[in-house]
Amino acid sequence: MNKVSLILSRGIARVTGSTLGPYQSAVIRIGFAGTWLLFLLREFPHRQELYGPNGPWGWNLAKELTADNHAFTALLWSDGQAWFECFYLLAIAAGAALLLGWRTRTASVLFMVGVLSLQNRSVFVGDGGDNVLHLMSFYLVFTRCGQVWSLDARRATRAAAARARGERVPADRVGPLLWAVLGLGLLVATFTGRFDNGWLIPALLWTAWVVLAMWWAVGRWAKSPEPRILLDVIANVLHNAGLLVIMAEACLIYATAGWYKIQGSRWQDGTAVYYPLHLDYFSPWPGLADLMSSSGTIMMIVAYGTVMVQVAFPFTLFNRRVKNVLLVLMMIEHAVIAVVLGLPFFSLAMITADAVFLPTPFLRRLGALAARARGRVVRRGERTVPGPRSPQESPQGAA
Repeated sequence: MNKVSLILSRGIARVTGSTLGPYQSAVIRIGFAGTWLLFLLREFPHRQELYGPNGPWGWNLAKELTADNHAFTALLWSDGQAWFECFYLLAIAAGAALLLGWRTRTASVLFMVGVLSLQNRSVFVGDGGDNVLHLMSFYLVFTRCGQVWSLDARRATRAAAARARGERVPADRVGPLLWAVLGLGLLVATFTGRFDNGWLIPALLWTAWVVLAMWWAVGRWAKSPEPRILLDVIANVLHNAGLLVIMAEACLIYATAGWYKIQGSRWQDGTAVYYPLHLDYFSPWPGLADLMSSSGTIMMIVAYGTVMVQVAFPFTLFNRRVKNVLLVLMMIEHAVIAVVLGLPFFSLAMITADAVFLPTPFLRRLGALAARARGRVVRRGERTVPGPRSPQESPQGAA
């Protein structure tokens, strides 16, 4: 009994006292934000047809649908062109801020608002990856995904180093200003009746706004460390729970996809992969598709292998070696789908979801390699920039 109690107390201490998987949460932050940002930039010339007020899925049709399913979208707050353009640019800015890890807590909330608003505006636009991004944007709000590989982490490191040297760290002015502007917008949206399709999103937005205020106030004025410790414990629990939900969601996606495939006759006879390769919509490279589908054996191996990997993956999480092998296979599979079937954003979303299971030592080595590569680029740039010339070399010195 004492052993069980000791294990339980250690587990509780770990869950409440630290954020688990900081590198994994950073990877999914960068991955999902980058996927969304690339999608918005690629579709920028076609944004009117996809989400605009005068697109094929008209404003009135979207209004009727959201009134029935109570989906949240800020794009239906106005049918004006100026509102749509501004919101689309704000969604791009939120994706870039989350990608870089700038004001990550606020950026994650704005990222969620952008994803939900655009996707719920035109629900028939997407390729499957939008559903994953839709869910993950909600879960990311609860994670502390900016602790590594972010501008926030760099700013915190510099502030800690300045305090260690005995220097005075200037007060944060950007955070309170951003909080005040967003609070004003939230207040206007609430009292003008914009949140008329449900209570979940407005409650989450107001809660996040109040929590940000409490976090700043405790860090600025708290005399004792207890309030900050309490907020850290709550944030750690929410982060660890959110990360667990993300992992469970990824497992559920693969498990349900695999078991549904087992029930399909085309997957049972090994011909299911053949047919998408010969659809014009999914054949950006017809020659490559014909080459792959020319062998029935290859088609059967790919079909059966896909089903086996998806069904087996959730059961291999407790075996690190087998799990890592299946992770590599699934990422390769999604990379092939991106190229052969022309579904890059679906593949990026699924590869990002897979990345939550990558081992921490691998991610640390990957980060170290990226840091060294960045250092080489910076040093080369410094060599190519000419330094200040001496007085003898300057025209004035020569004169």
